[in-house]
Amino acid sequence: MKWNCAVFALAALLLLTIGGCRKQTPTLSLLVWEGYADPSFVRSFEQSHNCKISASYMGSSDELVAKLRGGSASNYDVISPSSDVATMIASAGLAAPLDLTKLPSYSQLSERLRSLPLVRLNGNVYGVPFTWGPNPLLYDTAAFPQPPDSWTVLWSPKLKNKISVWDELSTIYMAAQILGYDKPDPSHLYNLTDEELENVKKKLIELKPNIRKMWTTGGELTNLFENHEVVAAMGWPLMTNQLRAAHFPIGEKIPKENTTGWIDHLMITAASDHKDLAVEFLEHMIEAKTQKAVTDVTGYDPANPQAAQLMTEEQKKSLHLDDVDQYMKRIYFWQQVPRREKYNEIWNEVKAAQ
Repeated sequence: MKWNCAVFALAALLLLTIGGCRKQTPTLSLLVWEGYADPSFVRSFEQSHNCKISASYMGSSDELVAKLRGGSASNYDVISPSSDVATMIASAGLAAPLDLTKLPSYSQLSERLRSLPLVRLNGNVYGVPFTWGPNPLLYDTAAFPQPPDSWTVLWSPKLKNKISVWDELSTIYMAAQILGYDKPDPSHLYNLTDEELENVKKKLIELKPNIRKMWTTGGELTNLFENHEVVAAMGWPLMTNQLRAAHFPIGEKIPKENTTGWIDHLMITAASDHKDLAVEFLEHMIEAKTQKAVTDVTGYDPANPQAAQLMTEEQKKSLHLDDVDQYMKRIYFWQQVPRREKYNEIWNEVKAAQ
């Protein structure tokens, strides 16, 4: 009798254990830019794959790299590095090579974006293009009778304590553009000399009386505009979308000097314990239907041109998908910065200046 009870108890324990395993829901952890894990396009993946998506958001490329190199790589499965650090992440062994045969939508992605060497190394591909776009000038239309057409407006004495800049190296690039260091070669923005960086630092220190606050997250800048703390800033189309949804009178413009921009990729970390699930997530994110949904949320341009077939003519025009080549000429896409430490040193000196 005791033996039968023991067998019964063991069987019950096994059933509970098996049942418990079945109930376990895998979690895919993301470290991505804001807007890249919105429920409008993530929830369907969670439901179809019986999993949970847990997203953390980064405020700069340097923050992403610091977390990956600081021992946190195993905390994340999928990351969204921009074109300034994607190559370094791949070459440092922080990302896993992709089996493109498991990504049927990869062939639909923009050939121009796929052919870039950013995530290609030793015959392997380490990421998929996801979105791209500019860092435009955002402004409160109620504060400007005429739309500003130059980055120099940020230095206007009339805007004392009324602007915001991004706490990121893009602000260095913008000041370098004003100083003409993008001519004749825009890529020189990412390889400035010591003398040029000193001039950029001086120019940005001159801007400090106008800076109400340096923003680090998109939501932070959106709040600064909504609270009427600032009237102009370098931002992202994401903030434009958020402010328009809130019926705030926001304007967005690529100034006459042009602007920098980014190509964001999705990568799977080398330390991920859920690589198969992560591959399926990447496929979901680059499908035309998802890409259209991402654009609806962020205002960014899709890497999958077939997403345009799902858009209205007005939306396609607003994204410049009717003249992509000309639009891209006005965006100096981020590149790897060989002397990134020096750039960060200059930027920290700007922030510390009184």
